[in-house]
Amino acid sequence: MAERPLVVLAGGTDFYPARVGRAIEEDVLDVTGIAGLRGIAAEADHWRIGAATTWTDVIEAELPPLFAGVKRAAREVGGVQIQNAGTVAGNICNASPAADGVPALLALEASVELRSQRGARILPLGEFLRGNRQTARGGDELVVAIRVPRRGEGSRSHFVKLGARRYLVISVVSVALRLDVDDAGRIAAAGIAIGACSAVPQRLPALEAALLGNPLKPGLGDVVEADHLAPLAPIDDIRGSANYRHDAALTLVKRGLDEMAAAA
Repeated sequence: MAERPLVVLAGGTDFYPARVGRAIEEDVLDVTGIAGLRGIAAEADHWRIGAATTWTDVIEAELPPLFAGVKRAAREVGGVQIQNAGTVAGNICNASPAADGVPALLALEASVELRSQRGARILPLGEFLRGNRQTARGGDELVVAIRVPRRGEGSRSHFVKLGARRYLVISVVSVALRLDVDDAGRIAAAGIAIGACSAVPQRLPALEAALLGNPLKPGLGDVVEADHLAPLAPIDDIRGSANYRHDAALTLVKRGLDEMAAAA
């Protein structure tokens, strides 16, 4: 990769559909067979998800409630065949604004581990994503893992998606939520991320701050206000208007919080 441009291929679930009907002209580096790039492990202060870990691997892994939202998002990535082949890092590196896995990991404050002959570096996921189909990965760098900070037993997450139908559909809006609850049942920290409403998925820091100190009980969604969605910049496209996306995001955030409270 340091010597010449290469397209990194893992599951190929985005690469091949984008080239239907024409010859593949790029030089491809297939990393599927590198065993060290696959698997989920608990490290001292973080969980490490190998870049080639598939969404089926995520669904089947025994993970704490912190990853409940990621598992729900994993089940929304295409159908079972796509989940069997598509990888976590591929979903991130593809950098689609509507990628289901990105908000779920962004809410968990995930970071991206990159390596090259020059060494290694770690970037917060929010800094790694630079725009629609754009990332901070250098041409000589390989994403080797995604890191998720370890949290206490009171941490849990959730994921809610709106599409034109229930399955096999690109998101109109997706919402990922993480709540860290203290021993008194109150919210000590939060991570809320919205997908498909901006060039890259966005956190909602004002809402995260407003949730602090609230008890995790029914009615939690009432905390949400329209102003909390200020970081979003939805567009009009074939799947929905900007106004519809904004209203849907507001509804889904409230619904997601109420569902987390009900589950608790």
